[in-house]
Amino acid sequence: MAFTAKDVQALREKTGVGMMDCKKALVEADGDMDKAVDILREKGLASAAKKSSRVAAEGTVAAYSNGKAGALVEINCETDFVANGEPFKNLAAHVVKTVVDANPADLDALLKTKVSDGECTVEEAVQEVFLALRENMKVRRFERYDGTVATYIHAGGTVGVMILFDVDDATAQNPEFIAMGKNIAMQVAAMNPEYLSKYDISDDEIAKMKSITIDSSLNNPATLPKPILLDLIKKAIDEKLVSNEDIAVLKEKMNDKFLFNFLSKEAAAKLAETAVNIKSAITENKIFAGAVEGRFAKQLKEICLLDQPFVRSDLFDGNVNGYINSVSKALGTDIKIKKFVRFERGEGIEKKQEDFAAEIANMIK
Repeated sequence: MAFTAKDVQALREKTGVGMMDCKKALVEADGDMDKAVDILREKGLASAAKKSSRVAAEGTVAAYSNGKAGALVEINCETDFVANGEPFKNLAAHVVKTVVDANPADLDALLKTKVSDGECTVEEAVQEVFLALRENMKVRRFERYDGTVATYIHAGGTVGVMILFDVDDATAQNPEFIAMGKNIAMQVAAMNPEYLSKYDISDDEIAKMKSITIDSSLNNPATLPKPILLDLIKKAIDEKLVSNEDIAVLKEKMNDKFLFNFLSKEAAAKLAETAVNIKSAITENKIFAGAVEGRFAKQLKEICLLDQPFVRSDLFDGNVNGYINSVSKALGTDIKIKKFVRFERGEGIEKKQEDFAAEIANMIK
């Protein structure tokens, strides 16, 4: 079956594949357009398999909500150039809408699900974009919430946030609530909290966090409460745990807040070692216990969303929970956050470090 240049162009428009590949496919298919598409897909699958080992740490995070449910999806590719192109962004938009509409059980189920408003599966849709762009790409993860959600996408897809609220339908439509939801989603994007509140942290995790706080304090004597530090210094002097030069410094500067600027690194390390060796005695000290609790409380404010200082201090001066309560009061209703999720593009993926100088040197040997 003969074919013309218009057929080649039509196949290119249909698949996004280069002109020469389209021509070769039509030759192999004897001009049959449908068969040529299948040939391109098969070759694309083989090519995709070869490229699957290449690191795909770029890409985008996309969000979608229909008022009754919402979703976040991360799709990865190899380069920013592809990630910022319309074909890839359109793919992400279709996939995230599919997650909301179809509610797949897991990633494998999603890939086998027919794309919303389309005829192919998500896996086939990814393959179609690969055929056009020739980069390793994959749907990496998704999260879906049923109910009223607020979403926020930062910097074109580098970070995505979704928050699930417990509110009535009327409140969900209120512009002030919608603005609040976006503000809190932006907070999550910027401050990256690990938990909603301290009540979401297990007892084991709290114990581990406190243990780390204690150990970090002992290993950095400069942060110890003054009475405990002075006892430590006295022990170092009496038992001659450091050099004579450092003992002289300790005697002269023990009350100087810049003491550790004058001590040798060896002396500072010895004080830390001594503190660790008498850990049980130090931890029983009420002053030290109070200092640890203070540091732990500060840490909770950093990692728990509701306890974090609200970043938009121009709107509200206080923590996130206070901001929510102020909007709740203004609207005469109860607003609570059930949970949230934050995706950062490529997090946890080890990127290949390019050494272009070495690469060029190898090429010219």
